[in-house]
Amino acid sequence: MSASFRSAGSVRAPSGIRSLRAGAAALVAVVALCSCETQQERIAHHEDNLAAAGFIVRPANTPERIAMLSQLPPNRFVMRVHGDTVHYVYADPMVCGCLYIGTQQAYNQYKRDRLEQHMVDEQAMAAEMYNNASWNWSAWGPWGPGYGFAFGPTMGW
Repeated sequence: MSASFRSAGSVRAPSGIRSLRAGAAALVAVVALCSCETQQERIAHHEDNLAAAGFIVRPANTPERIAMLSQLPPNRFVMRVHGDTVHYVYADPMVCGCLYIGTQQAYNQYKRDRLEQHMVDEQAMAAEMYNNASWNWSAWGPWGPGYGFAFGPTMGW
């Protein structure tokens, strides 16, 4: 008797369909990888927002400036008070090798822009959630007690 047999319920897809599925899966993987933003791209986007808010870019183009840039925390704001004047400094040693310097007004504008972008992102996410409202969440199992019908410890999960 042969050790290998196929059950009556199993059906193999034709090779053309299998290769089509594999191609579609590869395309989805490539698109997903391309849409991922690298650390440098995130920093560059952040710095575009700084420039738009009124920060001035100063390149670290001398040995003295490079040494000073390396002493600052990378990709973080540092507040500098000189007399009655407040400046915000943002050091980028990785992407542009530069320093962003802004006034209190530029920093406030940057924060307003970030808050506005956050609100736009939340609105887009809410719209996506409502577009997927008919999705069958019960197929994913329980979420814990108190999350609606057919969820929780009494349902045999």
